[in-house]
Amino acid sequence: MRKNNELTAKDLKDICNPSQFKFETTKELGSSSNLIYGQERAIKALKFGLDIDIKGYNLYLEGTTGVGKTVYTKRALDTRALKEKVPNDWCYIYNFENPNEPIAVSFPAGQGKVFKETMENFVKDIRRDIKKTFNNDDFEKEKKTIKQEYDLKREKLLEQLNKRTMVQGFQVQSTANGVYMMPVLDGKPLAEEEYEALEETVKRDFEERSGLVQEQVFEALAEMKSIEKEADKKVEEWQANIALLTINVHVNSIKANYKRNKKVGNYLENVKKDILKNISAFLAPEPDEKTPVPQTQKPEILSPWLNYRVNLFIDNSKLQGAPVVMDNNYLYNNIFGGIEYENHYGAIRTDFTMLKPGLLHQANGGYIVFQAKDLMSNQACYEGLKKALRVEQLAIETVVDNNSTMVMVSLKPEPIPLKLKVLLIGSSDIYHTLLSYDTDFRKLFKIKVEFEDDAPKTTENIEKLANFVRNFCIQEEIIDLDREAVAKIVEYASKLAGDKEKISTHFNSINEVVGEAATWAKLDKTKIVTKQYVDKALSERIERIKKYDTKYLEMVKEETLLIDTDRKESWRDKWFNCYYNWRLFFWKTSQNNG
Repeated sequence: MRKNNELTAKDLKDICNPSQFKFETTKELGSSSNLIYGQERAIKALKFGLDIDIKGYNLYLEGTTGVGKTVYTKRALDTRALKEKVPNDWCYIYNFENPNEPIAVSFPAGQGKVFKETMENFVKDIRRDIKKTFNNDDFEKEKKTIKQEYDLKREKLLEQLNKRTMVQGFQVQSTANGVYMMPVLDGKPLAEEEYEALEETVKRDFEERSGLVQEQVFEALAEMKSIEKEADKKVEEWQANIALLTINVHVNSIKANYKRNKKVGNYLENVKKDILKNISAFLAPEPDEKTPVPQTQKPEILSPWLNYRVNLFIDNSKLQGAPVVMDNNYLYNNIFGGIEYENHYGAIRTDFTMLKPGLLHQANGGYIVFQAKDLMSNQACYEGLKKALRVEQLAIETVVDNNSTMVMVSLKPEPIPLKLKVLLIGSSDIYHTLLSYDTDFRKLFKIKVEFEDDAPKTTENIEKLANFVRNFCIQEEIIDLDREAVAKIVEYASKLAGDKEKISTHFNSINEVVGEAATWAKLDKTKIVTKQYVDKALSERIERIKKYDTKYLEMVKEETLLIDTDRKESWRDKWFNCYYNWRLFFWKTSQNNG
């Protein structure tokens, strides 16, 4: 008589009837994106977490490896992001007031690239037009007029000086090398030989009067220097006025396109002032590329237009919708951006054009996905992420190498406002550890999304599993399965779940069996995967890990291991049973995880 709790062989195994499928092979199934089953709660939580636009509502996606968290999340984000606004471009420009603190400027998507090209064309045009302006005949005539005016004043000053010095017996002569005093006797300037031939009393008399003459000469020289400075200033002012007309034509045309951008307006005004201050550099001949710039000389001094360049930091011109970023490089600079350096004739240097963005900059205005395990392995990255989310800013900081003895003066770029959703994907253990020991985690990741390990064995979910198999065949370009093979896969999924009323959501494990069955079919040169190949794949998976089972059987046959079936369980039996159970657990785990 059967007892109430007694199970039959039929109860121990779930059989999937292949006739429930409307296809002969999975090749008849179309590609579908709706492949996730049994995750209704997770999908609902994910949607709500993405909908809520409040600080601190980032998401933690929890679930065991292989249940499709990453694949589904990426697909859901890609679909959602297409409907959202493309975020702004970001550029870094030179800070004329504090060169070590580059200025961050925002532009509508695609306009950052336009501004960069505009400034490149501006530099080319302004260099050409300034040279053209100052190389014409009118400029040379005006410059000659100013010089003649200075020469006349200088000659008049020398003439007046000579009148005063002649009274003292000296004549002043001006040459290219300076001003000289010559003693005069009987109205005739004396040569050096003639002066040396004079009597000592006469020479002594000249020497006594020379002190007063020198004072008069020094006063005249100071006055001539003042006249020269006045002339130079007049030339510079005249050059600036002429150049300003040329500069305004180009600057005003650019400013007209950026009236609402105050940063660009201030920047262009500073560019205009800088050009006027460095007109001589614009008029200088082109430097020989073969002639190296001295190590102590910054290139920007000889070529001030290098400061008018634009660093197109984030270019969203080709982006459709909001960005979705997922990467496997968890180095600090790759996430938060960095400052590059170059060796310039033996000297380490950098400038605002060598600022490089990180993943967070690229994801700004959209979404970024991190694997919790990988992120936690680099504590600096995790702490940096929390800081950025707390202050809602992205600042590029130089990572100091404690082992380095070199101290480098670096840049401090203006921070960029941060607005994005961060999704952490990880295990339950990591989640509860962070929740227990990290007070910031609770404040910053307020939405938890739980992915299930199994799902109800409904007709709808079975159909989704069949479509999942078809998509995997397309993705990996492997042989398709017939309906009986798919039925075997459903039975395997139910076995993984440990419940005949459910099927597993461990898609990695299912993929492995499908892929191995297709490989066995390919080796037999068949065009379809039948249930025999699925059975072979499952049996071969067991066979590959039977080393210890074989050894135990050999020990039993050789009677080196004896099993007492009559007496009560001894401590040795307990040990053996414990070890056997451990081996059984190991086998089941390997079946689940491959």
